[in-house]
Amino acid sequence: MYLSELEEIIAFIACGLILIAFGVSTYKNIKNTIDEEKEKEAEKKENEEKIKVLIKYYRTKAALIKKFEKAKKQVKEED
Repeated sequence: MYLSELEEIIAFIACGLILIAFGVSTYKNIKNTIDEEKEKEAEKKENEEKIKVLIKYYRTKAALIKKFEKAKKQVKEED
């Protein structure tokens, strides 16, 4: 049992539509994956900047504590 010419055309169109739909869905998945990776990279850079600020804050605080202890020691020595 063979397909008529009209049925063959419909089958080819259906196959073409399936292939196009597959291509579009694959493209969307790839695009979403790329967007997610860009977002993760941006978040990573933001976190690195926050860490740098915190390290700078910690070092500044440590230096101030050392200066305070030194000044406190000098005051004790003067008394």
